[in-house]
Amino acid sequence: MTHSSQQTWDLDVIFAGGSKSHAFRSFLDDLDTRIQRFTDACAGLVQGSATPTALAQLVLDMQDIAARTRESGAFISCLTAQNVRDTDAKLLLGRLQQMRAAFASALTTFNELLTSLNETAFSELLAQPGVSNLKFPLMERIERAKEQLPAPEEKLIAKLSVDGYNAWGELYDTIVGRMHADIEIDGQPEQVSMGQLANRIASAQPDDRETLFAIWEKTWADEADLCADALNHLAGYRLAVYNARGWTSVLKEPLAINRMSESTLNAMWGVIEQNKEAMVRFLQAKARLLRRDKLRWEDIDAPLGEAASHKVSYDEARAFIVRHFGRFSDDMARFADACFEKRWIESEDRPGKRPGGFCTSFPVSQQTRIFVTFSGTPGNVATLAHELGHAYHQHVMRGLPQLLSNYAMNVAETASTFAEAIVSDAAIREAETDGEKLALLDEKIGRAVAMLMNIHARFLFETRFYEERRKGFVKADRLNELMVAAQREAYQDALASYHPHFWASKLHFYITGTPFYNFPYTFGYLFSSGIYAQALREGPTFADKYVALLRDTGRMSVEDLAAKHLGVSLKERDFWQSAVDLAATDVDMFIDLANKFS
Repeated sequence: MTHSSQQTWDLDVIFAGGSKSHAFRSFLDDLDTRIQRFTDACAGLVQGSATPTALAQLVLDMQDIAARTRESGAFISCLTAQNVRDTDAKLLLGRLQQMRAAFASALTTFNELLTSLNETAFSELLAQPGVSNLKFPLMERIERAKEQLPAPEEKLIAKLSVDGYNAWGELYDTIVGRMHADIEIDGQPEQVSMGQLANRIASAQPDDRETLFAIWEKTWADEADLCADALNHLAGYRLAVYNARGWTSVLKEPLAINRMSESTLNAMWGVIEQNKEAMVRFLQAKARLLRRDKLRWEDIDAPLGEAASHKVSYDEARAFIVRHFGRFSDDMARFADACFEKRWIESEDRPGKRPGGFCTSFPVSQQTRIFVTFSGTPGNVATLAHELGHAYHQHVMRGLPQLLSNYAMNVAETASTFAEAIVSDAAIREAETDGEKLALLDEKIGRAVAMLMNIHARFLFETRFYEERRKGFVKADRLNELMVAAQREAYQDALASYHPHFWASKLHFYITGTPFYNFPYTFGYLFSSGIYAQALREGPTFADKYVALLRDTGRMSVEDLAAKHLGVSLKERDFWQSAVDLAATDVDMFIDLANKFS
């Protein structure tokens, strides 16, 4: 494929100069000063009387620092993603981690101030200008603070996290950054990054796919001991902190982060566990199309027929996404087109980029950036739509206070999956042949398999890993065993082979900010299915309701969100069953078409 500057993002408009940016270093200097002033102000109020006016100013200052910290983190994450060997960016990350720890330490003092307020004093705080609409996030902060250690201990945890907890996550990034694979494409040797290798596997012919996946697995196996060190120490740190706080469940923190009850989580997984049959039928039908008794792990996402050779240009992807977003919402289409036009998307297929994709927001600059590696597959188009869904979610939150813009990962995945569904269904409707339609259904159902089986395997693995980690270090070989056992269970033993080193290759296990970076994806997928079904029923008039739902994602629990905007209870099985049934309908359509080609 040919590439242009349109496939690289523009970061200079935010901070010119990349990792050597003087403007960014000045921004960090200013942030450091603000954090120190906030720290001193919190300490001063502890020693004296905290008036409602003084507390309100702290709340506003805290919001401002949080926005600037996120701005800084977003910029650094873009730098490290576009070039995994950018050592200057890693140094900037180290500095930011120190500042985050200082801010976290100050917030423990701030939390003490909030928790000491009686009902009258809290009401007086909410009566202050700029604070009256922040009751939900402030109450949430108070409730969480009550379940933590006294301020001195929490401050120590924040300080130790820099060279302990966060350092292990950074080590993993360093490991991945130096990794590469030597492969042959059409007889030509090529050295590729792990992100590029993942794309090559996804689009390869059967024999090449098996060879490339073996290289993938071996490359991760070569780094398994180091990855196991990082994973074990991340988990050990978490468990030590949880134990000190008296938390007995490893799910307590991720559920709180996602504003979600364990009853909702159990209802969701319960329905999924009892409804795997449709996904198994899909895997069996796809195996027949690929002339296999059972699919291997690397075959799950293998393209079918016409999709294997079909390439989509970047301009074609842009036009297709914008056109079909427009059928749902003109505002959504205009925003997506602007993301391409303003070069907010990094999509170039080149070495040195980190694997995967993401969307990150710059709350101070009021901008967004999207990171993908676009190689021209239909799956790449769906990924672009997915990340643009994230970006649109951030876009419609504009104008809200920072504390009301902090929506959780599970509802973030709702917006992205909704956008992806719009584009996927459009592609299926416009398919010109049965073969093309079959291939596109395969893409769509493949994402259902990922959410209902792959993510389930990750959840099972992580839950069991933590159980064993409580007893001591879990070696790489044992991690492999736990991973394969979880995959066998989640996939109903429907595959001929599995991915033992998945725990090493998946970045999500090493993200320090969000433990259990798995079940929110499945929640978002199924929750968005319910929203999408309502959008189909109501047509374009639903667009405004959709924006209203998204704007509420930072100020209520997911249970309250669903009750208010969809009129359903997430703690009951009915909603989850209806969402899973939608995926089963796609499977029936796929099998009917597959029978024509078998």
